[in-house]
Amino acid sequence: MGELAAPRVRAPRPYVNPYLGGALLGVVLFLSFFITGNGLGASAAVNHVEVALLKLVSPDHVDRVAYLSEIGGGSRGPLDHPGVFMLLGTFLGGMLSGLANRRFRLETRRGPQVSVRMRWVFALLGGLIMGYGARLARGCTSGQALSGGAVLSVGSFAFMFAVFGGGYALAWFVRRLWN
Repeated sequence: MGELAAPRVRAPRPYVNPYLGGALLGVVLFLSFFITGNGLGASAAVNHVEVALLKLVSPDHVDRVAYLSEIGGGSRGPLDHPGVFMLLGTFLGGMLSGLANRRFRLETRRGPQVSVRMRWVFALLGGLIMGYGARLARGCTSGQALSGGAVLSVGSFAFMFAVFGGGYALAWFVRRLWN
């Protein structure tokens, strides 16, 4: 009897050149402004999806709360927003790109000093803080930095410097977890 050959695992393709990636992102941002009248950003779309889910459970609550009714009150559909389609397209496009470049797999990336559970806890806490901050600031990092920067908003540039400065400052405290 012949032995079964181990399945051949193909190596992932290399990442795209960062300059080419940046130029392509600029084209996508321009097309987003041109087609939808809005820039890139995810927090508004996530908010619309949340209101749609809440409307399934408690439509009266959505109609009574001014903030929620502005998004999806009455007969207005909260999913009828260009950002929702962009969010869906981002998810599907990322998945197709991962499949095409042989990078699509379920995994938890972490440093050697971090357990899988701790990584998930930190990811959840970080996501909650970023989500709250995005709603408080009325926009997410991508919307503020990319779309605001594209229209030369001074506040967006100040935001980008603060994000990078804060990231570098925090990295000093957590780098031991990744080394």
